[in-house]
Amino acid sequence: MLLKTLLLAFILAFAGTLSFAQHVTEPANTPKEWSKPYPPFRIAGNLYYVGTYDLACYLLVTPKGNILINTGLAASVEEIESNIEALGFNLADTRILLTTQAHYDHMGAMAVIKRLTGAKMMVDKKDAGVMADGGKSDYALGGDTSYEPVKADKLLQDRDVISLGGTRLTLLHHPGHTKGSCSFIFEVKDGAKTYKVLIANMPTIVTNEKFNEITTYPEIVKDYAYTLAAMKKLSFDLWLSSHASQFLLHEKHKPGDRYNPSAFTDQKGYNAILASLEEQYRKKIAEK
Repeated sequence: MLLKTLLLAFILAFAGTLSFAQHVTEPANTPKEWSKPYPPFRIAGNLYYVGTYDLACYLLVTPKGNILINTGLAASVEEIESNIEALGFNLADTRILLTTQAHYDHMGAMAVIKRLTGAKMMVDKKDAGVMADGGKSDYALGGDTSYEPVKADKLLQDRDVISLGGTRLTLLHHPGHTKGSCSFIFEVKDGAKTYKVLIANMPTIVTNEKFNEITTYPEIVKDYAYTLAAMKKLSFDLWLSSHASQFLLHEKHKPGDRYNPSAFTDQKGYNAILASLEEQYRKKIAEK
C-alpha cells in the first residue's frame, strides 16, 4: 500500500511537468489477455508468477531482496504490486530488474517500478540501446510502439551470472526476436529437491518484412539460427517463458490449484514449440 501512495504522490507532483517523459505508444488493439488480471502463485521454491493472464512476470524472493523479471504493459504497475502483496511480499523489496526482451509488452512498467524501488536494471547489452530510447530504435516495432525509456545500470552478455541472496541466474543470449532478447536458467530449492528452471524467450518472428529487407539488423538470419540451435541443446527440469500462452500456463495451472512444480516439466511441449518456430524461420528465409 505504501508504494501505491508513493506512486500517486509521484503522479501528482509531476502532473504539470510531464514534458520530460516520453509519450508511451501502445497499440490500441493489444490482446485483452495482456491486461487481464491473473491470481499470482508459487511456481517452485522461491520463484513466483506475478504477471497478467498472458504477459508473464516472475518474482524471485531472496533474503537480500527480490528479483523481478519483466513488467508487462505500462498500466501494469498496480497489478504487479497487488500480485506481489497477495503473496505476502513487497514491491519495495525489489533489488534487481531483468527483462527477456526490450519490447513494450515486457518493458512497459519498468521505468516506474525502477523509480519506485530503486532497483538496479540489468539487461543484455544488445538491447540496452533500444531500452534507453523506449523502443524507438527496435528493428521491428520501432516507430509504432514506445515505452518510457530505461537506462541500464549493468550490461550483461551471454553466460553472465546475476546473483542475489543465494539465487544465481545465468543469462543466455538468444537474439532474433530482439537483438538482445535472452533467457534465464537457474536452480531453485524446494525442501530436499532442486529444480533447474528455464525462463525462455521463445524466438518468435515479429517482422512482416523479408529478412533481407531489414537493413538495421543484418545479422538477423544468423541470430535466429543460433538461438534455435542453442535452445534445442538446453537441459532443464521446469520451463516457463515470456508469454503464458507459450508454455500453456492455463492448461497446467488453474487459479486455486495446489502447489505443484512438476506441472511445468513439459519437455515435449518445449520441443514442439521450438520445432514450430524453426519451421516458421525456414519459411521466412525462403521468402523472395
